[in-house]
Amino acid sequence: MKKIALAALAAAVLPQAATAQNVPAPVIVVVDSNKAGTECTACKTALAQLQTQATAIQTLRQQLATPLQTEGQQLQTAVDALKGKQPDAALQARIVAFQKKQDQAEQQVQGRAQTFERNRAYVLQQIRTRIGPAIEAVQARRRANLVLDASSTARFSPSLDVTNEVIAELNRTLPSIATTAPAQAAQPQGR
Repeated sequence: MKKIALAALAAAVLPQAATAQNVPAPVIVVVDSNKAGTECTACKTALAQLQTQATAIQTLRQQLATPLQTEGQQLQTAVDALKGKQPDAALQARIVAFQKKQDQAEQQVQGRAQTFERNRAYVLQQIRTRIGPAIEAVQARRRANLVLDASSTARFSPSLDVTNEVIAELNRTLPSIATTAPAQAAQPQGR
């Protein structure tokens, strides 16, 4: 009997408590932030410029590797012709010069690759900085009280997807993206 009385009391009190809280009906929107961050106009342009930088690094790597490969084969042929004998001073000097060229080429490629990684991180930082406010603006316009990312949502109705609105907002608020990271501050010298 006590259980029935408690259930009746809870049934009578809970609707009043919910009304007293004045909880708004859920308004949910879904955003594919990855799509928004790659399909806004400035994003597409910046990503294309990054691709050009990556291609330039590959081209440089190939341009530096081709003559080194040829020279390395010539040196290997000369060493093989000695049949285990020690190379003379001239051949040793050529080998040392070749190794120095290899090191310089690797340093040049690594320097470009590091610059590219800084540029890529800078582009992504600019996009991340602007995507949050773009989502918030769309959320406010839609009067949504919950925003879900499409990547973490199993299924949703296409009517909840506001990705194109977020892209439009990014196009409005992010007219361009710098693809060259600012120069790094000089590192303090050790004493």
